[in-house]
Amino acid sequence: MIQSMTGFGKAALQLPTKKITVEIKSLNSKGLDLNTRMPSVFREMELGLRNQISQRLERGKVDFSLYVEVTGEETTSKINVPIINGYINQMKAVIPNADETELMKMAVRMPDALKTERDEIDANEWKKIQTVIDEALDNIANFRKDEGGSLEKEFQLRISNINNLMNEAVSYDAERVETVKTRLRTALDELKVNVDENRFEQELIFYLEKYDITEEKVRLGNHLNYFLETLNGSEANGRKLGFITQEMGREINTMGSKSNHTEMQKLVVMMKDELEKIKEQVLNVL
Repeated sequence: MIQSMTGFGKAALQLPTKKITVEIKSLNSKGLDLNTRMPSVFREMELGLRNQISQRLERGKVDFSLYVEVTGEETTSKINVPIINGYINQMKAVIPNADETELMKMAVRMPDALKTERDEIDANEWKKIQTVIDEALDNIANFRKDEGGSLEKEFQLRISNINNLMNEAVSYDAERVETVKTRLRTALDELKVNVDENRFEQELIFYLEKYDITEEKVRLGNHLNYFLETLNGSEANGRKLGFITQEMGREINTMGSKSNHTEMQKLVVMMKDELEKIKEQVLNVL
């Protein structure tokens, strides 16, 4: 079954003093375009994290976000007591009778009044976080599979429509041949010249061969079948499906240029419309 490149996965973990939330979003892209957002304390783990994500998601414009919400009393910001006392003493020297509370309010707003201690990654905590990341990756993979199932049904419908339109176009082939014969015969009659019937038949056959669409019909039918076979393959195949649609387009265009028949040309336009809908959706296939 094919997979879509569009997806969303989310997972959360509650630790004793913090809540970890992981969100992964993806859209279609020619390759893997990965953007990560996480607290600076986890940046040293980014390379391994990127490898972990790329192995699972392969392609797509992927946004990975890791959020940390402190739920306990733990905090990395501490009051820098010596600095604050120094500010207060300096302000007392300027305003000896100033209110202590007001001086404190002013001091805590001054530069370096708060200091942030850098957290170190806890190995056990990171292992737990990785399980959450794996869970989010599982969720986005399932989302992609569900979207892929919808795309597969859409493709099967469009391929069936093209096949039916192609067969309908071919059904006009005999009528088209008779129309060409009649038109040529009428033109000759208007010229009022004697025509060698054998030569006329030879020229007619040559003329009709130029407009014969049998080969295009066979090749287009093969491409339609190959598309369905690839659709049911086990490997990622979005690029391959795109190449097949290009070949389908060439055969449909050639049929249109050879049709020389109003109803057939209408059907060719309808085939092109169905093919464009396929091409639009193929861009979302992994």
